[in-house]
Amino acid sequence: MHKRRLEGKKIIITGASSGIGERLSWHIANQGGIPLMLARSIDKLEAQQELIHRELDVMGFIYQVDLQQKQGLEYVFHQLVEEHGQIDGLINNAGIGIFDYVKNMNLPDIEQMFQLNVYALMHGTVKLLPHFMTQKEAHIVNVASQAGKMATPKSAVYASTKHAVLGFTNALRLELVDYPIYVTAVNLGPVQTNFFTNADPSGKYQQNVARYMLDADTVARKVAAHLFTKKREINLPWWMEIGSKLYHLFPTGLERLLKKQFNKK
Repeated sequence: MHKRRLEGKKIIITGASSGIGERLSWHIANQGGIPLMLARSIDKLEAQQELIHRELDVMGFIYQVDLQQKQGLEYVFHQLVEEHGQIDGLINNAGIGIFDYVKNMNLPDIEQMFQLNVYALMHGTVKLLPHFMTQKEAHIVNVASQAGKMATPKSAVYASTKHAVLGFTNALRLELVDYPIYVTAVNLGPVQTNFFTNADPSGKYQQNVARYMLDADTVARKVAAHLFTKKREINLPWWMEIGSKLYHLFPTGLERLLKKQFNKK
């Protein structure tokens, strides 16, 4: 069933050279879709393209772009529509996190997180939306975070970017209710990827949460399984989503109860 649903659909994946984006590209191709892979590293993109072709006999397309550069982003999204004629989906997966206390944060790091996590996501969506509104079916997937629902110390800026992504996604879904465009938010706990190279260079946080970390392939398989279905949110792990819901009901109590856990970064 999944194979038929994705057959021939062209889906953009940002941050496709590693981690969740890399595995998403593979699973989309495995289900008959055509991944349009965007990232900064052309070497990694070429290796991913070759792997998909060798293992799945699917020709994915690769585009080198720094999504933090407005002109490059504008150009690549124009190029995608020009070259492919029809784009069926957009997965805004690219993102970065830098964990530190607010008192220690510097402006360039703050700007970088907002530029990639928020502005690039919104910009790409705005560029493609008129195109999607002419289609019989389209899907926008925004990778947010459980941090967007429950912020913790040392993640004030990162959590703010994911709050913004959730707000944007939820409002966009309501705006598109009369169009055949699915809009899904993906809210994840920590995932074992190179995200932590920047977010946690000391490795302390990864050590503290190692037993809770999600596998990138498991996440990608779950997201791919819900493409072009009416799925409002994908929340992983399930117990963290329950924690988020409880936190909204009893914030003060949970902050006291989970103080030690909240300070694992």
